[in-house]
Amino acid sequence: MWSYVLRKILAAIPVYLGIILLVMLALRVNDPIAAYLGKNATPESIGQYRSQWGLDRPVLPVWATPPEGPVEPWLTLPVPGVEGGLSVFPPWRTQYVSFVWSLARLDLNNSWEQKRPVAQMLRSSVGPSLAVTLPALALTTSIAVTVGLLSAYFRGRLTDRVLMFASVLGMSVSVLVFIILGQYFGAYWPRQALGLNVFAIEGYDATARNWAYYCLLPVLISLAVSLGYDARFYRAVMVEEGNRDYITTARAKGASKPKIMFVHMLKNAMIPIITHVMITLPFIITGSILLEQYFNIPGMGRTLITAIASKDFPVIQSFTAVFALVFIASNILTDVLYALVDPRVRLS
Repeated sequence: MWSYVLRKILAAIPVYLGIILLVMLALRVNDPIAAYLGKNATPESIGQYRSQWGLDRPVLPVWATPPEGPVEPWLTLPVPGVEGGLSVFPPWRTQYVSFVWSLARLDLNNSWEQKRPVAQMLRSSVGPSLAVTLPALALTTSIAVTVGLLSAYFRGRLTDRVLMFASVLGMSVSVLVFIILGQYFGAYWPRQALGLNVFAIEGYDATARNWAYYCLLPVLISLAVSLGYDARFYRAVMVEEGNRDYITTARAKGASKPKIMFVHMLKNAMIPIITHVMITLPFIITGSILLEQYFNIPGMGRTLITAIASKDFPVIQSFTAVFALVFIASNILTDVLYALVDPRVRLS
């Protein structure tokens, strides 16, 4: 298994390097310095900041005719047939190589807007995102799988119809409606009408003492938003498993309903369950943008939105690169989990 994981990691390295290059090129379609400084910026100030932040260097190595006289850090190389040779910008001084090296060293420069190291901002925003999204994923998955099992087992009956009606109803409501109703009935109305300080309207404190007060309401809202989609997905998975021969055999042998659902069906449905969870996993780390924005939670989603609004180029570039790394890592972890839960899967 470990040799397979190592091969997957080695194969993912050029993919990740290509993603970083595409991100850097996409962010440089327009001049990031001019966008950050605004329309009143002078050419002198743009040039000064471009030199200060290293954006005057090319993204990739550039060949050119030699400039007049030695110019640092350009190197002049002798080329047959070219008078004076050609000048090349050193690859190790380009923006691309510098950014990849900074990623490897976890030194992501400083934020233009907040004047803080981007790595420090990244570390401080992961915790608030996980404090909300990780419990939400655990609750959503456990409840949705149970609902899918019950709905599939009682397919076509009243239980199935009620559960699927509730799922479709939840899917039809916008996440903004859930957030507004959750804030009003969970925090504002109890405080104003009943004098009960149940949940915080906004803010963040993930200590064991205050987690429920600040984070439980966003978790419940995230659960309400995701439960309908996940329940219908898991129902489809369980219905497919319920039509297989081993379920008919288990029923013929007199196995109880709980054993059929939670032992036979659930065990054999782990592959699609893992796939669905691992697709969601990167968003757990990156956070929920709307929830963090409305509840003023300093997670990764809110930090990225703030950086986009203020045109904070280093934060946008670094966070996007980290998001890509999380997605690649989740794909590798998915393959490993396949082999762990299903002996029929062989990694090769």
